[in-house]
Amino acid sequence: MVIDTVLILTALAFAWSMGAHYTGACMGMPYATGSIRLRPALISMAVLTLIGAVALSRRVLVHVGHGIVTGRVTAGAAIIVIGVAFLLTTLFTRLRIPTSTIQILIFALIGTAMASGLGVAWRAVVDLAVLWVLAPFVAAAAGYGLTSIFDRFALFRRADRAARIGQVLVMAGGIASLSMGANDVSNATAVLLSIHLTGPVLAGAIGGVGLAAGVLTWGRPFLQRVAFDIVRMDRTMATAAQLVQAMVVLVAVSFGYFTSMNQALIGAMTGAGLARGQRTIDTGVLFGIVRGWVIGPGAAFILAYGAAWFSRTV
Repeated sequence: MVIDTVLILTALAFAWSMGAHYTGACMGMPYATGSIRLRPALISMAVLTLIGAVALSRRVLVHVGHGIVTGRVTAGAAIIVIGVAFLLTTLFTRLRIPTSTIQILIFALIGTAMASGLGVAWRAVVDLAVLWVLAPFVAAAAGYGLTSIFDRFALFRRADRAARIGQVLVMAGGIASLSMGANDVSNATAVLLSIHLTGPVLAGAIGGVGLAAGVLTWGRPFLQRVAFDIVRMDRTMATAAQLVQAMVVLVAVSFGYFTSMNQALIGAMTGAGLARGQRTIDTGVLFGIVRGWVIGPGAAFILAYGAAWFSRTV
């Protein structure tokens, strides 16, 4: 009972850290363009994230909870996985560097499984890796195409339509928030299914509460980081990029897969910029983001493997 409680608290802590980490990915552009103020942005994101986690996450939770590791996962191993993911995500959030919490989680799971003598469903891992590689390029192509369509048909250019684009952009941020809840809650609570502690609905609810709490209590710094340090886009481009990001993630979730919110957004932003012949992302900041994407999964594997190996030898 005690170890199960520790696991649930660790999962809540990880969800809390993720909620803060993804405020910029969901509401950074609506906030940057002045389409929504800070407090309404955080509150609306928290509510929609909770709804997405409870109502739309079942297939991803089942896939991650039962489809990555073969063999019996103990509560102790699950704590190592979530604990490592929580520590690394919190570190990246503290440094205000976007990373992929999904990739951190999966590599922590692989490291723990290998050190614990459990099997890894490598076919499922390869499928996820292919999705992770393709998603930013698909998002870039879609961002390019949607921005071109908006420009070609002069959407949102006329004065009577210009005022409405802010509302559309906020709606896109809301869809992204819903997608984040459905997509990322499994990072924190899929292990609860792995050890048969809860079903997918309760796991989604537990993770959703943690995500919403992270948005509300620690979301402001990352929201401002993405809004004012990374994004260089007007409202039309931002709307196209945010809609593309949300659609890419929702499509993946509908098939039971999860992908990186940040990578989908960066890809969509890049495509939107190419459609205008503009550079939409600061190069120095982008280098830091890519570095985070590389370091995060490797560090997760090493830390989780080491912790699991140590727990077996003591």
